[in-house]
Amino acid sequence: MAFHTAATADFDDSAVNISRNYAWVVFALTFGLLISDYMSRQVLNAVFPLLKTEWALSDSQLGLLSGIVALMVGLLTFPLSLLADRFGRVKSLALMAMLWSLATLACGLAENYQHMFVARFFVGVGEAAYGSVGIAVVLSVFPKSMRATLTGAFMAGGMFGSVLGMAFGGILAEHLGWRWSFAGMAVFGLVLALLYPLVVKQNLIGRPARSAAVAADGRSCRRPLKTLFASRSVISAYIGSGLQLFVGAAVMVWFPSYLNRYYQMGTDKAGVVSAIIVLTGGAGMILCGILSDRLCRNSPDRKIVLAIAYCLISCLLLSLAFQMAPGLPQLVVIAFGMLVATGTSGPAGAMVANLTHYSVHGTAFATLTLANNLLGLAPGPYVTGVLADAMGLDRAFQLVPLISIAAALVFFHAKRHYHRDIQKLAPLMKDEGHP
Repeated sequence: MAFHTAATADFDDSAVNISRNYAWVVFALTFGLLISDYMSRQVLNAVFPLLKTEWALSDSQLGLLSGIVALMVGLLTFPLSLLADRFGRVKSLALMAMLWSLATLACGLAENYQHMFVARFFVGVGEAAYGSVGIAVVLSVFPKSMRATLTGAFMAGGMFGSVLGMAFGGILAEHLGWRWSFAGMAVFGLVLALLYPLVVKQNLIGRPARSAAVAADGRSCRRPLKTLFASRSVISAYIGSGLQLFVGAAVMVWFPSYLNRYYQMGTDKAGVVSAIIVLTGGAGMILCGILSDRLCRNSPDRKIVLAIAYCLISCLLLSLAFQMAPGLPQLVVIAFGMLVATGTSGPAGAMVANLTHYSVHGTAFATLTLANNLLGLAPGPYVTGVLADAMGLDRAFQLVPLISIAAALVFFHAKRHYHRDIQKLAPLMKDEGHP
């Protein structure tokens, strides 16, 4: 009985009644806005040298322009996702995209540092909840058996958008000036923001969020909200995902410096090689998510086994790679390590979706995002920097992959309780009802 219930949580496709073609249109538009989100966020990095010269800015001022976006995302992801779950995800996503796109356009019109700072502040406000609410919309239009694939692909969009934002931003700045870098990102986002609510309709992709948030007995949404932290498995999914991203974030942030110090690469070539490593990590999110769904259609708890395997394999490959002498073989092994290191994103996202109520999926993924930032994306680069100061960046990179062992242990804890937790939540989850 426990196995049947758990399998149903991951494999029951009966809740999805819309056409597959329309589902992919929803995915394409939502993914396109995610690309716009990260292009608008990261285009600033491409024009740092030009802003520094024109406005005589310090490095700390430039860093603050970047950091204010991350700060607002960290502070507002949870409350704004909760509001979107209550008042409608589609219109919320369109409003978010409109806000960050107009704020990006304001960056291009800024006359001084203060104007730019205010504009970047609103970029952060607009982008704060997009990732969590966007993936909730995507999951609502596809079968549950595709959750790992879709979560991995959606999270990879952030990496692809970051690379595209820096690349196209640099090209526009070189030929037209830095203001056009922001304008180009803004126009792309505005077009998609206007198109999105015309194509994606709330009544076609799911029940209105407010009515869905009411439990079967007519009571308020308190019971669905409790599923955010109601089981050991879902808490373990948050923690395991964050710990594993600690490794990926550390490598992505510090790898250009590693190439500069140990390969004597210039910033241009180091940037290109690092971009390839970042894209490899993004590809790993997608490929490992697909593998998880394909191998685990009839046994969803195998996704957790694969998450454990991804952690341990990445630990082995990256530890080995950073013991090797600099050269092409080392870069190849690092690329393979990063391909697997990001693979837990899909299984972790599927676990969160399976173990929380549909009406609060946006908030659930906001919680996952918060855990990813607090446990991985924020401390990973910082701790690596501290270790590098103490023993050198090469030695620091030899130690960082060991965090994956801790992530694997957390996922193992989730596996021990997964069937029991699904069965315990079944009475509430039965009214999950996708369209």
